[in-house]
Amino acid sequence: MNLKKLISKLINRETISYIFFGVLTTVVSIVSYELVKLLITGGGELTALKMNIANVSSWIIAVTFAFVTNKFFVFNSKSVKAKVLLKEIPSFVGARILSLGFELLWMNVTVGLLHINDSIAKIGAQVGIVVMNYVFSKLFIFKK
Repeated sequence: MNLKKLISKLINRETISYIFFGVLTTVVSIVSYELVKLLITGGGELTALKMNIANVSSWIIAVTFAFVTNKFFVFNSKSVKAKVLLKEIPSFVGARILSLGFELLWMNVTVGLLHINDSIAKIGAQVGIVVMNYVFSKLFIFKK
């Protein structure tokens, strides 16, 4: 494969829109994490339990946002028929549960054991999650 074909395969409407909406999903995840964290701590101590509650809450919000944007804008899966949605939603959420497991492990290790600031750790987790979720979405969920 020549360089031009490789570049056109890697840089196209789908990957650019995935990166764009992946960044927006990351922003949704981080902002909702910080808001939920503030609500449950009142600006006080962040315990492991409160961190995990904020993380799972932000995950639910981000996954909902990501499903809609990935379905309609990234992978152009326009069908809203029950048969299609009953395949896509569980697949999408199932793949995202794997990334949630990664994120919870990452957060508990980086914050709990390595004493890294939770907000910085959250940003770091998002990098791996964007890549992981693209692979799952492309190969298993919104395949043509």
